[in-house]
Amino acid sequence: MGIATVNPATGEELRTFEPLTEEEVEAKLALAGARFEEYCQTPVLQRGEWLEAAAEILERDRHQYAQLITTEMGKPIKSAIAEIEKCAWVCRYYAEQAGEFLADVPASTSARQSFVRYQPLGAILAVMPWNYPFWQVFRFVAPNLMAGNVGLLKHASNVPECALAIEEILRQAGFPEGTFQSLLIGSEQIETILADDRVQGATFTGSEPAGSSLAAAAGKHIKKTVLELGGSDPFIVLESADLEAAASTAVTARMLNSGQSCIAAKRFIVAEAIADEFQQRLVEKFQALKLGDPSQEDTEIGPLATPQILQDLERQVQATVEGGAKVLIGGKSNSDSAGNFYPPTILTDIPSGTPSDNEEFFGPVALLYRVENLEEAIALANATPYGLGASAWTNQAPERDRLIKELEAGAVFINSLVKSDPRLPFGGIKHSGYGRELGHPGIHEFVNVKTVWIE
Repeated sequence: MGIATVNPATGEELRTFEPLTEEEVEAKLALAGARFEEYCQTPVLQRGEWLEAAAEILERDRHQYAQLITTEMGKPIKSAIAEIEKCAWVCRYYAEQAGEFLADVPASTSARQSFVRYQPLGAILAVMPWNYPFWQVFRFVAPNLMAGNVGLLKHASNVPECALAIEEILRQAGFPEGTFQSLLIGSEQIETILADDRVQGATFTGSEPAGSSLAAAAGKHIKKTVLELGGSDPFIVLESADLEAAASTAVTARMLNSGQSCIAAKRFIVAEAIADEFQQRLVEKFQALKLGDPSQEDTEIGPLATPQILQDLERQVQATVEGGAKVLIGGKSNSDSAGNFYPPTILTDIPSGTPSDNEEFFGPVALLYRVENLEEAIALANATPYGLGASAWTNQAPERDRLIKELEAGAVFINSLVKSDPRLPFGGIKHSGYGRELGHPGIHEFVNVKTVWIE
């Protein structure tokens, strides 16, 4: 796929970009290397002032940047505005907290003095997806620029204008030229960049195959990686749950970003005793959702980002139905309409042996399962290659404690939907990846944790 802005609501190609040449990439790498030597000496307080300025720009021009998101990947405009505001939040969080997170940590040993010091590594490559084109980047930018690293961004090829806008925001905020650079390149150029000695690590958010490929390339050159990959998050509703709260939240949790979110709830695992009522509420709420033009403020579900994503989702739903699943609502796109629209869909009576076993449904499709008890719910929730997040609904303390302990996920949310928060580490286990972004751990992923011993 070329590097281009294509409106997913209409299919119209609005702007195309030529990938950087090898010479242009080399110039940017040289700039990053030279800039790091100076930037790593910049006081944390100064870095924080620049990051605070970036937050102010994001808030001031949030409608402009939100419209860019909506145009390039189809996010409903209200959600796009919220994404920009969240980016400002993560900037402010790390601007305020980085000094504490990076401070020397004393250790009690037999030495006269011993401590741990955190120091930056160099240029870090971020390979980012299209689904949260600003947030995914800023949750990398904020901790890494505060740590003293410099950033190189290879963004998804369908959001080039978002990539360039982010670079310009940071430039306007005062960060020196070369501190953060967007590289408009194809994926085939990533391995060459990873091999360069001026690049010290890479963070990746996206599909499992692409993440595996990047990690293999980085490992060849002994470069650290952080991977945030796919998810097939369970949403467990037990008999003691507040059913209306669970059903209302279930809709929000499934329809995050029109269903195109790694931490969206995808498999709804409901206790048999309340399953009929929950199903009825869920169907009614899905029926009430407004699908349409993402630029309209009352639109709740926009188009999928690309025609390929739409085709993949249609294949998965068709294969699941052919395998014996029942369609409660939706289940088929309108092939005659323009844009990559897919209706809110609920599938139930889902047998094993269908794509639901081990694939991520990246769109507005809910998979509804019934279970007899807590043990069965936990077993089904864990019966997936993924382990990103899990939401569970119960008002019984023993059930809550078992869910927290036994669910195989990087995050467990009780009586709430799974979400990322700058104050908490974010990441998965199993095939959902490794390493953490955000929170205290997020700023330590790409630093030298240096032991100092003074006799």
